Amino acid sequence: MNKRREFLKTTGALAAGSLVLPYGCTSKKKPADVEEVVAPTEKKDIGLQLYTLRNEIEAEGIKPVLEKVAKLGYTWMEGFKYEDRKILGLAPAELKKVMDDLGLTMPSVHAVTEVSSDGGKDAVIKQMAESVEDVKAVGAEFLIWAYLQDEDRKSIEDYKRHLETWNQFGKICKDSGLQFAYHNHDFEFLTPDGFNAYDMIMENSDPDEVKFELDLFWITKAGYDPVVYFEKAPGRFPLWHVKDLIEQPFSADGEDRYFAEVGNGVIDFARIFNARETAGLEYFFVEQDFTQRTPFESIEISIDYMNKADFI
Repeated sequence: MNKRREFLKTTGALAAGSLVLPYGCTSKKKPADVEEVVAPTEKKDIGLQLYTLRNEIEAEGIKPVLEKVAKLGYTWMEGFKYEDRKILGLAPAELKKVMDDLGLTMPSVHAVTEVSSDGGKDAVIKQMAESVEDVKAVGAEFLIWAYLQDEDRKSIEDYKRHLETWNQFGKICKDSGLQFAYHNHDFEFLTPDGFNAYDMIMENSDPDEVKFELDLFWITKAGYDPVVYFEKAPGRFPLWHVKDLIEQPFSADGEDRYFAEVGNGVIDFARIFNARETAGLEYFFVEQDFTQRTPFESIEISIDYMNKADFI
C-alpha cells in the first residue's frame, strides 16, 4: 500500500528535472505565440469514513457510492459495517478489487463493537482473530474499536474490565501485522461517575499495541483539547476523524445535532494539523454523522475546503 505519511501541500512545484524562467524576468510582455507553462500540482490524499454515506450505500450499493466518492477526489476509505465476515456487504477481497479499480485504498476498518458474547471471552477473542484476517484481506493496516454500547459503560469499573480485552486485541493485531486502535466519542471523557475514562485507557494500555483514532469533533464537544492529548502521548494518534462543530444545533434523527462540514464550524483545524507530527498522524478521514444537506453535498464541501487549506 502506498501510505502517505507526509501530507502534501499544493505548492505548484515545477516538474522534476525542468526549470522554467517566468516571462517578465526579461520582458514586460509574454510573446503571443508562446504557451504559458502551468506548473503541475500534487493531488492531496484525503480520507472519508463511509459511515457518512450509510443511507446511500443501503439504497444504491457500495460500488456506485465509491464511484461517486472517487470522482470527488477522496482517496482513503475507512470501512464500517463488518458483518458475517463481509465489509459493507462484500467479501473483503471483492471489496478490495472494487477499490483497486477506482484507485482507492482502505487503510482502516471499524470492525469491533462488542466486548461480550454469549460464548464468553473465548468467543470474543475468536471473533477478533477472524476480524483481523478479513481486515487484512481488504488491504487495511488498522482495525478500529468503533463504539462502546451503553450497557458496557455504566461506570469506570466497566472500562477497567474492558481494558484486558483491548490489550488482548492489540496483541492479536500486532502479531498479525495490523495495528489496533480505539475510536472515541464524548462519553469516554464524561463517565457517569465523573472519571475521565479516556485518560485511564491511555495510561493502562500498551503504547505499541493500542493506538487511538481521535475524533476531533467528539473530543472538542466534550471540552478537551486534541493538541494537549497529542502532547500527553506523542505518536499514539495515527488516525483522526475530521468533522466540524457548530454552536447552534440543527435537528436530525430526533436529536439536536452539532455536526458541520469541515471549515464551517468552530474547530481550529490549522492548529490541530500543525501538531500532526507530535500526534504521529498517518491517515485522516472526513466524517459527518448527520448533515443538513445531502451527505454527498456535505462531503464535497469538506473536501473542497481541505484541498484549499494550506495546512494539509
